[in-house]
Amino acid sequence: MFKNNNDITPVAIILLISLVDFTLYFVIDSVAILALYWLIMIVPKGKICAWNHNHQHTMTFKSKGMNRILEFFYALHTGVTTNLWVLHHVLGHHKNYLNQDLDESRWKRKDGTKMGEWEYTFNVFITAYYRGYQVGKKHPKPQAMFIKYGLITFSIVLALALYNPVAALFLFVLPMISGLLLTCWATYEHHAGIDTDDHFEASYNNLNPIYNFFTGNLGYHTAHHYSQGTHWSNLPALHETIKDKIPENLYRHNAL
Repeated sequence: MFKNNNDITPVAIILLISLVDFTLYFVIDSVAILALYWLIMIVPKGKICAWNHNHQHTMTFKSKGMNRILEFFYALHTGVTTNLWVLHHVLGHHKNYLNQDLDESRWKRKDGTKMGEWEYTFNVFITAYYRGYQVGKKHPKPQAMFIKYGLITFSIVLALALYNPVAALFLFVLPMISGLLLTCWATYEHHAGIDTDDHFEASYNNLNPIYNFFTGNLGYHTAHHYSQGTHWSNLPALHETIKDKIPENLYRHNAL
């Protein structure tokens, strides 16, 4: 079922959160409780964005159908539907991140100056689906899946909102918006301010074990760009083989 058994625990936790969401949707009417739950879960669901990122690099299940089902639940937590990150991130950003004229997650303004953290966040946030669609023009098969499953996801969310508007707002709609915002915000620290043509000097790394526990080793970012198809569980070992090429000033140590 799983391509890599290291995915079992994080996927189980993520689906458990989805089960809680749907249980609350059907049994809780209190606006205060739903709003409090949304606020409490902003950070935990924000961490799910990293696992969605990992999934769209290396599919979790052997079954295509199960991958599509998992992506639906990922979308409800993160606002990122099937193949959006495949197009925007895998086929876009990873190809273009050294070229700020083309990078789908570009941190430079048109005049060449560095965007601020929130300027970058909102820029990537409001252009995410458009830029993903644009990349898809060169990749019609994943683009077709992006459109198809995106429409299915948003249709289901619309149905949930029509049936129970208040619960859907706090359990699905707002988490999708805040999740996508947090995803964009989190990527700012990966490359912003680094202007180079050297892949080994183009990413900030974070070897803090707490950070990597919650993000699926996203802190091994140079290794991730060096071999983006490497499963998240193997990134620390890959990092060991290339760490001598990474400058010391490209290491950070924050836990969150």
